[in-house]
Amino acid sequence: MNLPAAAPESPDIALSLALPAALDGRAGTNRARGGHLQIAADSDVEAVRLWLAEYAGSPHTLRSYRREAVRLLLWATRTLSKPLSSLTREDFLLYERFLAAPTGDWADPVRPRRGAARRLFDGPLSARSQHQALGIVSGLLSYLVSAGYLAGNPLALRRRTGAAARRAPRVERYLDHALWDHVLGSVEQWPRLTARDHQHYERSRWLIRLLYDTGLRVSEAANAKAADFYQRRGKWWLHVVGKGGTEGEVPVSTALMADLARYRVFHGLAPMPSGNETAAAVMSVAGDPCRHLTPAAVYLIVKEVFRRAADMLETGDVAGAETLRRASTHWLRHSAASHQADAGTDLRFIQKNMRHASIQTTGIYLHAEDDQRHTDTVREPEQN
Repeated sequence: MNLPAAAPESPDIALSLALPAALDGRAGTNRARGGHLQIAADSDVEAVRLWLAEYAGSPHTLRSYRREAVRLLLWATRTLSKPLSSLTREDFLLYERFLAAPTGDWADPVRPRRGAARRLFDGPLSARSQHQALGIVSGLLSYLVSAGYLAGNPLALRRRTGAAARRAPRVERYLDHALWDHVLGSVEQWPRLTARDHQHYERSRWLIRLLYDTGLRVSEAANAKAADFYQRRGKWWLHVVGKGGTEGEVPVSTALMADLARYRVFHGLAPMPSGNETAAAVMSVAGDPCRHLTPAAVYLIVKEVFRRAADMLETGDVAGAETLRRASTHWLRHSAASHQADAGTDLRFIQKNMRHASIQTTGIYLHAEDDQRHTDTVREPEQN
């Protein structure tokens, strides 16, 4: 299998695939004809690139979505000699089997992880990873249908069976209460010997509290303004512009407002924001109140917080340290929802706080019932 040249995995929307003209999708059998096209793309790569651009503000999501798009495009053109826009439901049944057992050059460990000759798999995908991959691909196809580029989404016909149809999964990428408390405590041990150290400490301290207390996505935190915090009937709220420009509001605690005041005073600003100021909620690395952090900078700061916290756990809690090394910004959003559920917050309120379209999505954060079932079922011997 000679893979077409492809850009290395990186948090941008580059998608440089040299597909043969006959397989670029311009004549795809599933192309929508006669409708009103919402995008200017006229080839599969151009259309996928536009879909990826929608996630430019979320580096982690972008990398994951780009990987699945590249896998599908290459598999369709190299294995079936079909463009993505000609794939049928039968083709996707084959693709599901392929994800469960990629062979040959696709998963050759001798091949590098990057570059034109790279391997695209480390081995067979687990059932969970297969489900995630197909979900991402289905989202891509649905987007292209809505854009008037494709006539239909073959994966919309896919039937959920077995355990996947009966049981909603529980989210696992979150920090338990003890690990979160350790993260908060570890930041307080950061050195503050220089002005730059102190600035980095204050920014990191504020950022992780903002992400956790509000459940913001990384792009939402990066774009948040101080003026987005406002009072109504004596209570603080945060106005949020989320995915697709959807607006929402999140309750804000007095403790978080105190943390915001501390961060602002450190930078010479008034403790409480006014409704007409232009300062960023999280300022740039240089501390300029008129410049926001980029989503990539938010991601890197949070990763550093987790890495440092893991280093402090290395000898005492190896499993906890490993969890922190895997954690990223979105884990704080998952932790926020999980801890709200643990505290008994009404599921409808958590749904509004997280801005979930469906309450079924919110339900994956209900861990307390499982914990109680385990405690009542497994009677551990008492410690002497």
